[in-house]
Amino acid sequence: MTVVDETQGEPTDARGRVAELLALREQARRGPSERATEAQHAKGKLTARERIELLLDAGSFKEVEQLRRHRATGFGLEAKKPYTDGVITGWGTVEGRTVFVYAHDFRIFGGALGEAHATKIHKIMDMAISAGAPLVSLNDGAGARIQEGVSALAGYGGIFQRNTRASGVIPQISVMLGPCAGGAAYSPALTDFVFMVRETSQMFITGPDVVKAVTGEEITQNGLGGADVHAETSGVAHFAYDDEETCIAEVRYLIGMLPSNNRENPPTAPSDDPADRRGDVLLDLVPADGNRPYDMHQVIEELVDDGDYLEIHERWARNIICALARMDGQVVGIVANQPQSLAGVLDIEASEKAARFVQMCDAFNIPIITLLDVPGFLPGVDQEHGGIIRHGAKLLYAYCNATVPRISLILRKAYGGAYIVMDSQSIGADLTYAWPTNEIAVMGAEGAANVIFRRQIADAEDPEAMRARMVKEYKAELMHPYYAAERGLVDDVIDPAETREVLIASLAMLRNKHADLPSRKHGNPPQ
Repeated sequence: MTVVDETQGEPTDARGRVAELLALREQARRGPSERATEAQHAKGKLTARERIELLLDAGSFKEVEQLRRHRATGFGLEAKKPYTDGVITGWGTVEGRTVFVYAHDFRIFGGALGEAHATKIHKIMDMAISAGAPLVSLNDGAGARIQEGVSALAGYGGIFQRNTRASGVIPQISVMLGPCAGGAAYSPALTDFVFMVRETSQMFITGPDVVKAVTGEEITQNGLGGADVHAETSGVAHFAYDDEETCIAEVRYLIGMLPSNNRENPPTAPSDDPADRRGDVLLDLVPADGNRPYDMHQVIEELVDDGDYLEIHERWARNIICALARMDGQVVGIVANQPQSLAGVLDIEASEKAARFVQMCDAFNIPIITLLDVPGFLPGVDQEHGGIIRHGAKLLYAYCNATVPRISLILRKAYGGAYIVMDSQSIGADLTYAWPTNEIAVMGAEGAANVIFRRQIADAEDPEAMRARMVKEYKAELMHPYYAAERGLVDDVIDPAETREVLIASLAMLRNKHADLPSRKHGNPPQ
């Protein structure tokens, strides 16, 4: 029997108190109202709790500070104090491994961040760092809670500070499922991966109204900061999907490829794909003629377990491919030139994309395989004035600084500075292989002949015949497939069909590699 205090109308025994607690929890779980939930669904968006249920293993979520409420007053806030304060925080598991999560609840204050809201996020971030487990943020918020003034802004500062402290320590994944404007956008930018959903998620520092007022330009929210814009043009988003369910399923897949923290190796997975499987199809996939394009994706599919890989930044800087895959069950990072796009040259965006990926792999103990077919850096005034020197140096710095196992494979051409930058032996690759179709040189034979034999060609009775002769001579002397191997710059020239077996055996040998960097507070990478 529950005893009730008749003067207060409140239970006074334990059973009554528990019943009261359960009622409060149910109220917090339901959210503000059915109408608010219907409005969220009408926008094509799930609620925060529905998203968490999709992300985490069934029944694994443990919520933290469910009954937290704000203490702010003024502007009517004292009359509206919902439980959770607009953000749900806690932990659960993804495929049995612990993952921390916070999710903005747009139904409460539009998911806007106030002091209590921020404190909850700070706490769960601190817990993730201490526990050494990934952190996923499900973002759907309207920015700082204006009614709370500078206290809300300070809350963002605490998030940014923790994002930075966690960088390279635990994987941080931002999932954009609604608006993210102003300073709030800097938290996703500080994390390792950004997912977006088309039509419903946007990110920008200043919105369309401000842009129009300042510049006179008219643009929609999606045109300014939608998923496709950030996946293809700005490079802010690593992944873009059509719906939340697919997006969150891919987040789970990515988590399965990453270690829990920087002190662990990525999880392995059993594979039925034989380690010694021959890839005879590679002999026909890659044309010997260096001027003929092909799709490097097909090469990657042939090399990795079951042809399965997850491409990062698939639609941005397409002239270079960055992907996570498994080989003999072990996670690897793959960086590869893409001859189908800009002939596979390195430019500003490709350099930035690959540099960040190499840094991520190094931070989380993921071996790096680099597949080279690169004619050089993209020439042009725009590239030079845009700072290709410093941007290209970012990729060089990332490789030189990486201590994980590094294997490079030259499929065809590898010319000039781009050859050096793409993890050549001279900058620290542990093993360097080449196919018999490789051409490693300062530049292409035609360009080299024009420089070296300029006078002979100009003085010849038949300049074109002389040029062809000199090109052939230069190739025979300095660009034959075994030139680099003869000088120890390539460890071995291998049969393309045996590439998978060679790479897997090399990775196994390097599995316990240990390398120390010089003692320092941190480096000063090019910007």
